[in-house]
Amino acid sequence: MGTALFLMGSLIPILLMGWILLPAYLLNSHHKLATRLANYLLILALLVFGFCLGSILFSGPSTLVPDQFSIPLPFSKGISLEPLTIIMANLICFLGLIITRFSLRYLDGDPEQGKFLRNVCFTLGSVLLLVLSNNMALTFMGWLFTSLGLHLLLNHYPERNWAVWAARKKFLVSRIGDLFFLCAIFLTYLSFGSLDYSVIFAKSIEIRNSGLEAPSLVTWIGLFLVLASMTKSAQFPFHTWLPDTMETPTPVSALMHAGVINAGGFLLIRLSPLVTLSPISLDILAIVGSITALMASILMLTQTSIKRSLAYSTIAQMGFMILQCGLGAFIPALLHILTHSFYKAHAFLSSGSILESANSAEPSFSNLEPRNKIKAILISLPIAMLLCLATFWAIGAYSTSKPGSMVLGFILTLALTQIIWQSCANGNLKLACGGLLNAMLVCASYAIGYHLLLRITPGGLDLVSPSAGILDILVFMLVTLGFLAIFILQVLMVPMGRLPIMRALYVHAMNGFYLDIPSRKIAGVFWGKSSPVP
Repeated sequence: MGTALFLMGSLIPILLMGWILLPAYLLNSHHKLATRLANYLLILALLVFGFCLGSILFSGPSTLVPDQFSIPLPFSKGISLEPLTIIMANLICFLGLIITRFSLRYLDGDPEQGKFLRNVCFTLGSVLLLVLSNNMALTFMGWLFTSLGLHLLLNHYPERNWAVWAARKKFLVSRIGDLFFLCAIFLTYLSFGSLDYSVIFAKSIEIRNSGLEAPSLVTWIGLFLVLASMTKSAQFPFHTWLPDTMETPTPVSALMHAGVINAGGFLLIRLSPLVTLSPISLDILAIVGSITALMASILMLTQTSIKRSLAYSTIAQMGFMILQCGLGAFIPALLHILTHSFYKAHAFLSSGSILESANSAEPSFSNLEPRNKIKAILISLPIAMLLCLATFWAIGAYSTSKPGSMVLGFILTLALTQIIWQSCANGNLKLACGGLLNAMLVCASYAIGYHLLLRITPGGLDLVSPSAGILDILVFMLVTLGFLAIFILQVLMVPMGRLPIMRALYVHAMNGFYLDIPSRKIAGVFWGKSSPVP
């Protein structure tokens, strides 16, 4: 059984990537048949990886590993059916199935619909190769092919100047990330003598458990991996390409924001035994993730375009996920990737009907009088603290010896407070009880999801030592103060909105604080002309 699963697991990414070899004119003339075949292939993939996931849940991960197998297929010995890779493979195939079916209706009448489907399948296969690979060289190949597939999708309408320009910006940022990843691969081979994850992880865990001195280059390996993940996950200062790609077809946005953008975070989670050997890398992740999350959450509120607002929402969510990795909370980061992917895919695919739902929205918390707003906060905050403590007790993550868990607990408390207070918009008891129930449901779902992932990934992914140095404590304090400042800004935004400084902040935030100007100039140097007007 194990050999058969490895055989099918190896075939699926290759078959999806093989679509790039099919003639575009043939697919365009038979796009409905091609879509049906792609759906069948993705359903087969879901059955294979779903069976693997079920085997892990009921029989343990060892049932998927054959003692000996030799499959005469390219990359077959580099494929890994581990719990983490199987979880991500199921996510990719499910989202791919939804997006391809949506594309058939969305691009109805487009003469290049078959070509579009070909590029989508190639991109899905590349992401699967990245996820399932068992060594850094094959991961890098999937990393490159994913970037190529996304570039082809972003250029689906070559007559749209701004779409082409945004694709070129993404191309340059991706090449920077490739360079960082290549440096990490080279230094890893020098330090560990292998690129296989089994060898690298075994040596990394041995170093951590035995207290041995890590290789001298491990700090640089961690830094290069962090920089590579920042470019792929649109982290500050590499984030400006993502909002500019909104002129691409909506299915591409859904695929990009629900799948491809997760590659940077997945890389950190996959290589967590190696990354955690470099404490300075974790500190940089925490700082960069916090800056990105806080900045993007402000920019999101000022955008007039629905898709552009969703783009900044993605940047903020990825920033928080990177922050979780920096705090050593890799299981919560994986849970964040899974839930955000489903949410963001739905958000983009339903963005066309957002105006209808906006007309029926409930009154906002911002309409409350200041006195009632303070009263709502004073009521919501202690309730949120109790829910947060109960959640962390349920997952066994709360500990004063782990400052990272305390930071996450503080952020969760602020988020729960916001959920509860917004239900107090009109002082309606029914709405208030509904908000409290929603907050309790969020906490229960978080605890259940955490325990489920902990069961699927035996041994856990939270590998950071409980002890933290002075630099780590300072970083945690800065992160906490940053989220507290944004919370206070949201509370005071309406009463202070008429002040000149707040109006100026709004204008600057609406323009992204002009952080995209350097990237436009650099792109202009490479492509020989200035950027068009969006």
